[in-house]
Amino acid sequence: MTTPIGRLLVVGLGLIGGSLALGLKQRGGCRTVVGFDINPAEMDEGLHRGVIDEKAEELFQAVYDADVVVLAVPVKVMEGVLADIRNAIRPETILTDVGSAKGNVVEAARRVFGEVPANFVPGHPIAGSEKSGVSSAKATLYEHHKVILTPLSETDRFALKRITQMWESVGAEVHHMNVQRHDEVLAATSHLPHLLAFSLVDTLANDHENRDIFRYAAGGFRDFTRIAASDPMMWHDIFLANSEATLKVLKEFSKGVDQLRTAIEQRDGQHLLGVFTRAKSARDHFSKILTGTAYSLPMTDKNITFKVKPGGTVSGEVRVAGDKSMSHRSIMLGALAEGVTEVEGFLEGEDSLATLQAFRDMGVVIEGPYKGRVTIHGVGMHGLKQPPGPLYVGNSGTAMRLFAGLLAGQSFNSELTGDESLSKRPMERVAVPLRSMGAQIETGEGGCPPIRIRGGATLKAIDYKMPMASAQVKSCVLLAGLYAQGETRVTEPAPTRDHTERMLSGFGYEVSREGAVARLTGGGKMTATHIDVPADISSSAFFMVAAAITPGSDILLKHVGINPTRIGVINILQAMGADIVLQNEREAGGEPVADLRVRYAPLKGINIPEDQVPLAIDEFPSLFVAAACADGVTTLTGAEELRVKESDRIQAMVDGLKVLGVDIEGTPDGAIIKGGQISGGRVDSLGDHRIAMSFAIAGLRANGEIQIDDCANVATSFPNFVDLVRSVGLDIEVKG
Repeated sequence: MTTPIGRLLVVGLGLIGGSLALGLKQRGGCRTVVGFDINPAEMDEGLHRGVIDEKAEELFQAVYDADVVVLAVPVKVMEGVLADIRNAIRPETILTDVGSAKGNVVEAARRVFGEVPANFVPGHPIAGSEKSGVSSAKATLYEHHKVILTPLSETDRFALKRITQMWESVGAEVHHMNVQRHDEVLAATSHLPHLLAFSLVDTLANDHENRDIFRYAAGGFRDFTRIAASDPMMWHDIFLANSEATLKVLKEFSKGVDQLRTAIEQRDGQHLLGVFTRAKSARDHFSKILTGTAYSLPMTDKNITFKVKPGGTVSGEVRVAGDKSMSHRSIMLGALAEGVTEVEGFLEGEDSLATLQAFRDMGVVIEGPYKGRVTIHGVGMHGLKQPPGPLYVGNSGTAMRLFAGLLAGQSFNSELTGDESLSKRPMERVAVPLRSMGAQIETGEGGCPPIRIRGGATLKAIDYKMPMASAQVKSCVLLAGLYAQGETRVTEPAPTRDHTERMLSGFGYEVSREGAVARLTGGGKMTATHIDVPADISSSAFFMVAAAITPGSDILLKHVGINPTRIGVINILQAMGADIVLQNEREAGGEPVADLRVRYAPLKGINIPEDQVPLAIDEFPSLFVAAACADGVTTLTGAEELRVKESDRIQAMVDGLKVLGVDIEGTPDGAIIKGGQISGGRVDSLGDHRIAMSFAIAGLRANGEIQIDDCANVATSFPNFVDLVRSVGLDIEVKG
């Protein structure tokens, strides 16, 4: 437990200083709170309301007696206050502030002290309201709000830790930031909005018909202009103190307004729609950040645990989420097509949303998603624009490798980044063939992300014989081939999924497929089309296995993609004895689909044919569970690719199944699994969504509760997994 501050002095008993004092008092964060304000009435009010324990009659002595001094005064008087207390600060006294312009405060400290004292920790709570004065103080003001500390290289580590603990004790989330970056960020997110609100209200107030304007203003006007009721003098000081950063962001804003004015004058609806869709997406993303559900938040920050009760049966009719591989490709190719592409069944998972946002960052107008519907206003093969920064693709190796191929032929520089898990995955397997085509591409340490691509390269076609089967590598080379001179040929050692070839054909781009060879000629164009994304067979696999292993189960999976390069999981389960019937076979957008009826039947162990391994590479975690429930031994070989997925999936399943009492042995390229009873226990998914979901369905045949740790990444591929498995009979609880 953190030791309380002995004697805290708050200089300036306004809303910010008073709320900190009251919060610390109520939470036991300090033993004695002393308040000082140039207005004696504020000190009396603070004492009367219990905000402070004592009022300081004389500032110099109060500073000398304090263990921690918090300067909660306007930035314009900060230098004067520092000068007044300079000689009263003991070496062991810690000094901090709450000003919103840190550069100004730090420079004031340098002028007063000659250098910034080591025991001075500049800080800024991102909280407040339009109300002011100690009478508005709230003990809960900082709960679930951020406080930014801007320590310098000379800042004492103990002082920094002490101030961090002080803010955390009143419920704040503390972040550290560079002084200059703080002022730039706050100019954009706080100072500019206040400036605009003041300006708008002042402009309308000067209108001779302002009574009607204000009388009939709706809630949007009220919400936007609420901050114009803030303290004018305080904001006058802030804008002058942080003028450089504010002017910079105001210049960018003015440029955007000028572009909107021009678009309205010229009736350029495409530009308006682009701005509005990007803004809506950004605002939605901001809302998700506040609730901790944004796709670009580190998954390690989200501690999610699944607890699965043993037993049950699986029954019902479901349509699982859209195919992730096709969702990625629909956005990519729709963006490069000419015309408007409509997509249905789009997977609204974090990885797919990251791909969608990346194309918005490159100037593509995309409406949605809304209940799986997305509208893409294509810009043509050469219409992408340089993004404002690195393109974030979440946890998706598919997106990163396909993006590398597309971006290799662009005229601008680009950088691809992902989450912590993706940052450990091999990317030289796409960089090598791209370099041979003339691309200027660099990978990070160990051949892993980030990937940096220099634009403007002239690409030439190649005849690439893949050293290992990988749909991602094949697709990457083919997509780069769109921009290459000549015919690009890719030969694969074993069949892999062919969604890229099929979808390119659907967009009118000619692709030839002859046996193991896929080829296309660069310089063509794509035409917008309609895409109905089938239900993901990888997501469906969890339900197939669940029904196949559980006595009494009978489930119908609707509109599942049964691309011949993806049906390894069906073939393998049927070879093990599973009762799977394909019904209502048809074609949707060039892809074969069917409804799958799966009923329980006893499974037997088999030697999994190696020619089926590439066709089921993503489904093997669930197939491990099927093998653990089968009668006899199941042997997997030729699956070394599983060791370089989001986790080492072979080792993850071996370790987890051993915990659950299964007789299993890992091999370099697979595993040997002896079927038997599954016990309860606690397993680690290693942050891998497919591992987490596979152990969840194992609960159907377990004799005890299974707890699965680190399950947050399930949202990357199957955002409604928990709801769907509950609807068909799994007893699963989510913690965290």
